[in-house]
Amino acid sequence: MKPENEALVQFPSLSANEALARQIAAAFAAQMDPTLEELGDVKTAVSEAVTNAIVHAYPDRIGPVSLRLRRLPGNVLELTVKDKGLGIADVAKAREPLFTTGGAERSGMGITIMESFMNSFSLRSTPGKGTVVRMRKKLQGRGGAE
Repeated sequence: MKPENEALVQFPSLSANEALARQIAAAFAAQMDPTLEELGDVKTAVSEAVTNAIVHAYPDRIGPVSLRLRRLPGNVLELTVKDKGLGIADVAKAREPLFTTGGAERSGMGITIMESFMNSFSLRSTPGKGTVVRMRKKLQGRGGAE
């Protein structure tokens, strides 16, 4: 599907860049006239995906994280977060609510939250090569359905 608009941003896996990614996603989504609830969903999903890349993909080093944003026909927002980190050995297990490899301070709900806030969600990962999270959300916008 050919995008109507798109952007690609790459940043290091520093915790401060989670907030940057949220704001970039919000600014990009603004062109689609989202409701405040839709905007909150987008920001939360991006936050979870980027936080997972920062915490789990690069636990002992700084590495690249990319955020790709695409406006697709029908007022659909596509968000892709990609890293080149450790990868996920067992994707099915990682998708289980409350499962985490991040220690006691992590809730294990990141993937569940992303899935619940988006209309579609996919997760591809290869151990030693990285992870790609792709999410889509149809935005009704403040003007209602198109």
